[in-house]
Amino acid sequence: MIHCLRWTVFLWIVNSIPFTSGMTVNERIDHTCPPMKLEEKWHTNVNIHREFTGFDLAEKFLLRKGTVTDNGLLLRLGSKPLFKPTESVFPNGLSHEYSIIATLRLRKTTKKDRWFVLQIFDKDFSQLISLTVSLIVDGAKKTVEFLAQGFLKNSLLYVFKNRDLHALFDRQFHKLGVSVESNAVSIYLDCKLIERQVTAERSGMNVSGRTFITTRVEDGRPVDIELQEILIFCDARIADLDRCCDSPGVTCEPVVTHNPTAAPLVTGYLHRMLSMPAQLPTDRCHCPALKVKLNHESIF
Repeated sequence: MIHCLRWTVFLWIVNSIPFTSGMTVNERIDHTCPPMKLEEKWHTNVNIHREFTGFDLAEKFLLRKGTVTDNGLLLRLGSKPLFKPTESVFPNGLSHEYSIIATLRLRKTTKKDRWFVLQIFDKDFSQLISLTVSLIVDGAKKTVEFLAQGFLKNSLLYVFKNRDLHALFDRQFHKLGVSVESNAVSIYLDCKLIERQVTAERSGMNVSGRTFITTRVEDGRPVDIELQEILIFCDARIADLDRCCDSPGVTCEPVVTHNPTAAPLVTGYLHRMLSMPAQLPTDRCHCPALKVKLNHESIF
């Protein structure tokens, strides 16, 4: 009896190690994001001359380069679920404020699909997982959804359904940008601010789970899209500062400032934010923490 009890306690400790050893971003001493090796176009797009920090998810997920088209190089998504341990994608966690930038085109057969651009889960020893961050494109409803875990481990949902988002589903290349601040989330399409919603306080991220990209909600398979890039910048202002200078027919004049290291970070940003009043979220829920039971336990 004592032997069985000791064995049970041992198994519980072993299974709980991956969960309890994971540290949230707020608990880590070093939050520094790694430098990003980006094409020169990004310095023109954002008009700053400093090093970008963040994560190139195409590089993290080892996406191979595929067809070269008139619109640029496409990435191969393959047919297997695109997931990796979160700690291998974000070794020091994810900055509490960040920008997500994805340049893509939906195909005719998938323009009505519901799929995750990014999906981050925490996992505990009982094989239950809770959603930490998720960015969803819903083709049927022509909406973009941002889900996050609240400070009290509740689930926060923000649905963006501005009609200007409908262009994302016209089967042309578009740049989808998301600015995640400490108290707001903003959606951009082709470098134009579409909608901004005030958010509740979010929790930090535990790195013991898994991270998925470009996966269909229905079956977890890669969504059939043409993808050029998917980036996370450790700066919520990049999505706003991006001018899409590399888009066809777009010409950007250099922004002249007296302080090239500081002024470009606020040029345009304050102007847009002050000219557009913050909208209270129309689709927000403070629900009990979202718990999901995966059918494919082998993924974890």
